[in-house]
Amino acid sequence: MMHNPPHPGELLGEDVIKALGLKIAEVARRLGVSRVSLSRVVNGHAALSPELAHRLELAGVGTARAWLAMQVNYDLASVQQQPHPTVRALSSQPDHQKSAV
Repeated sequence: MMHNPPHPGELLGEDVIKALGLKIAEVARRLGVSRVSLSRVVNGHAALSPELAHRLELAGVGTARAWLAMQVNYDLASVQQQPHPTVRALSSQPDHQKSAV
């Protein structure tokens, strides 16, 4: 997995909307979503939802699974870059049960 994958909205904006010479308002109308919600995704201020991914697939722009995989990769990379609490493995038995085995 990439360490800094792009937000899927960035790809949607550059590789689809801009590449096709369309405006966000036109794409939003064609997808049946609000211009504001699409703009928030394209500008990386909102996640690409399963609903939007499905609409993109119906519009002939990739598959819903591919769009969602991009979102998951972006989200996971973002979480991995943040500090996290200490986590202990779940696979080993608690200390008090080891002696009974």
